[in-house]
Amino acid sequence: MPASTDPILEIRDLRVSFQVHDGRVEAVRGVSLSVKAGECLGVVGESGSGKSQTFMAVMGLLARNGRVSGSVKYRGRELTGLKAAELNEIRGSKMTMIFQDPLTALTPHLRIGEQIAEPLRQHLGMSHDAALATAADWLSRVRISDVQRRLRQYPHELSGGMRQRVMIAAAMACKPDLLIADEPTTALDVTVQADILDLMDELQRETGTAMVLITHDMGVIARMADRVCVMKDGAYVEEGPVGPLFAKPKADYTRALLAAIPRIDRADRAGRPAAAPVAKTAPVVVEGKDIKVHFPVRQGLFAKKLVLRAVDGVDLSLRQGETLGIVGESGSGKSTLARAVLRLLPPGTGQSGAVTLLGRDITNADREAMKAARADLQIVFQDPLASLDPRMTIGDSIAEPFLIHRPGVNRAARDLEVRAMMERVGLSPALINRYPHELSGGQNQRVGIARAMILKPKLVICDEAVSALDVSIRAQIIDLLIELQKSMGLAMIFISHDLAVVRQISHRVMVMYLGRVMEAGPQETLYAAPRHPYTQALLSAAPIADPEKERKRVRIRLGGEPSSPLDPAGAFRFLPSRAPVDFTTPVLPPQLQEVEPGHFVAEFELPHP
Repeated sequence: MPASTDPILEIRDLRVSFQVHDGRVEAVRGVSLSVKAGECLGVVGESGSGKSQTFMAVMGLLARNGRVSGSVKYRGRELTGLKAAELNEIRGSKMTMIFQDPLTALTPHLRIGEQIAEPLRQHLGMSHDAALATAADWLSRVRISDVQRRLRQYPHELSGGMRQRVMIAAAMACKPDLLIADEPTTALDVTVQADILDLMDELQRETGTAMVLITHDMGVIARMADRVCVMKDGAYVEEGPVGPLFAKPKADYTRALLAAIPRIDRADRAGRPAAAPVAKTAPVVVEGKDIKVHFPVRQGLFAKKLVLRAVDGVDLSLRQGETLGIVGESGSGKSTLARAVLRLLPPGTGQSGAVTLLGRDITNADREAMKAARADLQIVFQDPLASLDPRMTIGDSIAEPFLIHRPGVNRAARDLEVRAMMERVGLSPALINRYPHELSGGQNQRVGIARAMILKPKLVICDEAVSALDVSIRAQIIDLLIELQKSMGLAMIFISHDLAVVRQISHRVMVMYLGRVMEAGPQETLYAAPRHPYTQALLSAAPIADPEKERKRVRIRLGGEPSSPLDPAGAFRFLPSRAPVDFTTPVLPPQLQEVEPGHFVAEFELPHP
């Protein structure tokens, strides 16, 4: 829809500050922008750039210690300084907002239908029945099936993607002029993210609503935005149409931001370190055969026990100096597989299969044997703050493996090793006596890596180790992992839902769905010519940070709702004609077939035209 000349939203010299115990923090410093009807404005920047606070100020939702100056006008009406009652005439009806986490934005004790109907009654004066009917209509428009049942459900009964659709329905139901979407797809799987973006784009075109899309994902901006504002340290550093800004950025920061983004459409890293080739004669570090992890689940007090097949017959092997990337959506079993390899699953879990480390079978190793083996097995978790003890200094956290596995090393020798490892991972040794809360997210992730590497292990598992980091910090951590692998000969298992990152760091890739491997093979083969429909759908849904390429791509969609991991028929989603009628008989799920040397694909059937 062509944009009109008069802006719906106009911001001039907006400044936002917060008074904290350390003094005054300038979060937004003199921002000016405008948004026209039918336009999608992308606002990008890394954590702490002030992008969310800018629009929280626009909506009048700042914390009590926040102070605002400057001008914010909606259709020429000044919003700064308005009382809450006056502001409520606009926000929630003419200006609405989709928040990053729908589970915290939705009221947990109210039914879905009531949460969509409430603003309709308040702003449009609808009756209870009319508001519920409109809510049902909007749930249908955001492609939620079985609408009447969903209206009666609570937020916790819906998946993450469905909750985000409910948020969109609630935001759009009053037919606003302006929709502000703050990281609306950050926590979603790649296929769900693509569905949500397609939905938002379709609704915007239908209604002519202007949109502000706040995100750190330049691929999402390439897909959706008409104009882009790049933000750093509370101020805008560059603004312009999406095509020219991506093709010829003017600001150094924008160029650095684009250069740091991993690309799913190419394997090179634009001058950054690349993974070294792996010799075919390199020794096998870890090998798993028919690994299964089944959890007994009871859905009610007197209900029959069901079996959740978290991992259901997975084989893997990894050589020295090699990285195996494991991708798949939430619930595919990636993290459970890693914990099965490390023997970190809780007692009572139904685990079977065999795992060998450097030729030693550790499947049934006793406590002492497993403790000795763990010196060669390490893991880097997604959230470093959750895995570091807040009461321990950085130096003590990094030295902890020495205390467990090499108790004879004295304190002075330990400190020398710790300082050397800190320098190796890009941390100043001067930080050795700091605590985790005194470091940034990227620094804490480096601490986690240093602690994992201090004993020079044979295998390191990175479980979503870079997913919570800003794009520039993420690029630095990937560089670091590649350099450490080259110098130490590490074998790595790299688990992520970000397919572009996995392409940059992996030698081989394994695609998982509901606990089983759908496809596995060399990175360059799997990305260039994927065979399985699930792999093709994942790759086509992942956005590319190139507006010209992104908007020409054809997306491959999977029909129907995702299968439940509790449903034995889930293994047959891609083999519908082979699904057994009686699941009390043994289930023989699709088997892997070697289609070319080293490239394995699970059996599947192409859908009938």
